[in-house]
Amino acid sequence: MPICEADPWRLQYFADTACPEDVRISTEDSDSWLWYPAYRWVYDKLAVALSQGLEAAPHGVTPPAFPVFSKPIMNLRGMGVGSRVIHDAGEYAAHLTAGHFWSTLLTGRHVSSDVALVDGEPHWWRHTTGAAGQDGTFDHWHVHAEDDPAIESWCGEWCRRHLRGYTGMANFETIGGRIIEAHLRFADQWPDLYGRGWTDALVHLYAAGAWRFADADRRDGFSVVLFGPHGRRYGHPPDHALAEIRSLPGVSSVQVTFHADRAPSRHAMPPGGFRLAIVNAVSLEAGQAARARLAELLLGR
Repeated sequence: MPICEADPWRLQYFADTACPEDVRISTEDSDSWLWYPAYRWVYDKLAVALSQGLEAAPHGVTPPAFPVFSKPIMNLRGMGVGSRVIHDAGEYAAHLTAGHFWSTLLTGRHVSSDVALVDGEPHWWRHTTGAAGQDGTFDHWHVHAEDDPAIESWCGEWCRRHLRGYTGMANFETIGGRIIEAHLRFADQWPDLYGRGWTDALVHLYAAGAWRFADADRRDGFSVVLFGPHGRRYGHPPDHALAEIRSLPGVSSVQVTFHADRAPSRHAMPPGGFRLAIVNAVSLEAGQAARARLAELLLGR
């Protein structure tokens, strides 16, 4: 499948979409870093911060004031590994880490935005906000139907300045309207919530360099996450039980988001829990009901 997906639980979104064999579509930052060398600098989070005029520097350069936010300069595995707020000079000295940087501590809404770019020009946006759980986890994500003019203005201008020549999908994570991470891919957790025909438009973007998507049935969606405790080994539920959950009213898809044949330590997970499953649904209530059924199967509750 030329839509290059590393997570087998997400292949379901692309199985029925025809894609030419000579077209490669990335869903992984590691592939994007290899395939788009002219733009791979966007994975340098320090460079992205400085490109927006934010105060930022590598560890070893003392911040002029606190608090600041600290994280790795580059982290292709994601999941917020190594990120923290640093409140004062003593905490900064205790957490000096090679390969990390500090930047302005941003406040406001944390939004994930997918955008279709043609020669660096935005042609389609979709925005998602997360309901935070504990220690880096998210209870659910809300895929909004409405536009976000402030993000589209700031990130759109950034694309025109820095991604001219790039055609494909990009994803931005923003806090308070400022970019904290940029990715040369889309969020592959919820493409089924983008509407009928979206994956066909995705293929056309990469194959023909043009964006054609009617977006006629745009509506809110929800991606509801089930976490379990660290330190346990989990097994996948039987197929018939998953099929029953997928058939619940309002449920769009179910992902079981771990490899049962791999040790838990080989999965990149946030400190607050081990991600077991994701339910995509057209309402939060439908997603929560399906999550409760999955919790019975995976956690015995």
